[in-house]
Amino acid sequence: MKRSFALPEGFRVALDSGTSFWGDGLVATGGAPWKVVRLKEAARPYLREWRRAGGEGVAVSSAMGRALGRQLLDLGFAHPVPSPRPGPHEVTVVVPAFGRADELERCLAAVKGVPVVVVDDGSPDPAPLRRVAEAHGARLERHAVNRGPAAARNTGLRLARTPFVAFVDSDCRPEAGWLDVLMPHFDDPKVAAVAPRVVPEGGGAGVMARYEAVRSALDMGTRPALVRPGAKLGFVPTATLIVRVEAVADLPFAEDMRLGEDVDFVWRLADRGLNVRYQPEARVAHTPRLAPAAWARRRHEYGTSASALAERHPGRLVPAHLSGWNLLTLGCLALGRPLPAAASTVLTAALLDRSLSGMPGSRTLSASVVGKGVVADAAALGHALRREWWPLGLVCLAAGGRTRLARGAAAAMLAPIALEWLTRRPALDPVRYTALRLAEDVAYGSGVTASALRHRSFRTLLPSVRLPRPGKRG
Repeated sequence: MKRSFALPEGFRVALDSGTSFWGDGLVATGGAPWKVVRLKEAARPYLREWRRAGGEGVAVSSAMGRALGRQLLDLGFAHPVPSPRPGPHEVTVVVPAFGRADELERCLAAVKGVPVVVVDDGSPDPAPLRRVAEAHGARLERHAVNRGPAAARNTGLRLARTPFVAFVDSDCRPEAGWLDVLMPHFDDPKVAAVAPRVVPEGGGAGVMARYEAVRSALDMGTRPALVRPGAKLGFVPTATLIVRVEAVADLPFAEDMRLGEDVDFVWRLADRGLNVRYQPEARVAHTPRLAPAAWARRRHEYGTSASALAERHPGRLVPAHLSGWNLLTLGCLALGRPLPAAASTVLTAALLDRSLSGMPGSRTLSASVVGKGVVADAAALGHALRREWWPLGLVCLAAGGRTRLARGAAAAMLAPIALEWLTRRPALDPVRYTALRLAEDVAYGSGVTASALRHRSFRTLLPSVRLPRPGKRG
């Protein structure tokens, strides 16, 4: 029997801030992944109400409103705004641990009030972890040998006797009220997992601490989002993640993966047609690695998971998804040929307008899509030159302004970093911020390169080039 994912009556939904409307108000752009959608006339009064409500959203009550809310949530054009709900909550906290009893002590103090299972993943000296677990009334399960975080989470999941499990790494400390904010998201029956915002513990005055405050690898930002492959937010870390046991009982973490198992887990949930939400209103403090060598080594290790992920999810892990027409435009601009670049842009917009024929305001929409696409592909090329193609990127930076192509490549690499610095305003000068940003990307990219050589596959180093496709109509 097919399971119903209908929204419950009164579930509150708000349009996502990245959703834009065109023409007659029934053509929408945005979503996760980004797309163009034409909505039916019957949706007009509901869309008007949602647009007036803004971020507070609307509690959907009618059958039509709930059906439209379901569609917009699944496309990423809207996000839920459930009110926080105090406990008790039917959730078990599972904490994978390997040594570091002091971190476990702080973690267990932060998650008190619910059942806790600590999984000692083969610590050389188990006594300190046992003492901490006993002091906090947590159940302790021990692996005889170290099997990795995926296996530790699976062990804890099997031991839980509640409908929900919260995976919390031992170096994480959820803030008060975190479950009150996250658990109401499961009122949506299609939600299989919800992640909070994981931020580095503040207070450090050093250069690395100030950089981590704005560029932590675990911090997914300030905007709520639908997490999905190909979306702006393509994954969330399992440093802290709440799951619906019924949805994941037969979908365990991949125990043969020591890194990247969180990405694989989220993508398999999406492949099953389930939703993963990111809710930054709930915050979790994390102990960052601030020693430069350890910091760089961890970024490198993240990159080494790329080839294993690419084998499991073909086509999803490429340096850049690029439009062939946008590449032609950018190539002409880099070579100092503005007229051919303009002609390429006009032709691309005309082709897109033709495929969007019948949609109100298609010409304006096509011009906007093409303009944003050129900028996005330039940023994607710069990102790849800093990461997966880092040797070529470093050559372009070293070449300085000697050639037009080198100047164009350097601009694509450095302009996004400059924009980051201007918008985030880190407590670092732009020179040191840029240097650390480049070092971070090279560390990750070198991990991708190492994994490609180890797996004898270069799919993680090759871009995907396509002709423009406007998306789908709804």
